[in-house]
Amino acid sequence: MSLSTVTPMVEAQHLSKQVISPEGDLLILNDVSLRIATGEAVAIVGASGSGKSTLLGLLAGLDVPTRGRVLLDGIDLTALDEDGRAGVRAGRVGFVFQSFQLLSSLTALENVMLPLVYAGVPRAQRMQMAQQALAQVGLADRASHRPTELSGGQQQRVAIARALINRPAIVLADEPTGALDSRTGEEILALFKSLQREGHTIILITHDPAVAQHADRSYQIHDGRLLMATPS
Repeated sequence: MSLSTVTPMVEAQHLSKQVISPEGDLLILNDVSLRIATGEAVAIVGASGSGKSTLLGLLAGLDVPTRGRVLLDGIDLTALDEDGRAGVRAGRVGFVFQSFQLLSSLTALENVMLPLVYAGVPRAQRMQMAQQALAQVGLADRASHRPTELSGGQQQRVAIARALINRPAIVLADEPTGALDSRTGEEILALFKSLQREGHTIILITHDPAVAQHADRSYQIHDGRLLMATPS
């Protein structure tokens, strides 16, 4: 079967995003199109203010474009209301952020369990799933530790375990190594690579071309335009 006939996991069709500012209308994204296949790792590289995080939000259905369409696993997110988009995300998307976003009062296990608490999963089941997710990222022996008792790299691993708890098809990572030293960052990128081998589709948002080299392809974004795609 030709790749052109396979439904992509993520597809953006002529996306534009415009917002109103005190200085007038601001065009954040300008006619952006891309296709990401199931199981592919793609990096989107750009400086602060280039539009890369806005693009990530649109691809995940956290926001809607001014023009264009986003299809996630064949589902048109732009045809859904906020609740509909949230329902699609809940079963398909996991998020990883630079700032970890862990609750300091909770243990690693409890932080990983949070999405399942909100989803109403019974306690025994969510504990088992959280323990499996921590084991997947090599932190089974840190389940009872709080974030302040963990290194930066360990905290990011907890955040990745939390993103994996619903077994998402897609993992979206916004500057996942930005708060880490280079050695720890390499370890986290190697973990993403192992997740890709397990079948996850990975989208990395970064300002660092070296991070992009860990992806199958990298897109450059500048002033809201997707300039090029290159093999890494």
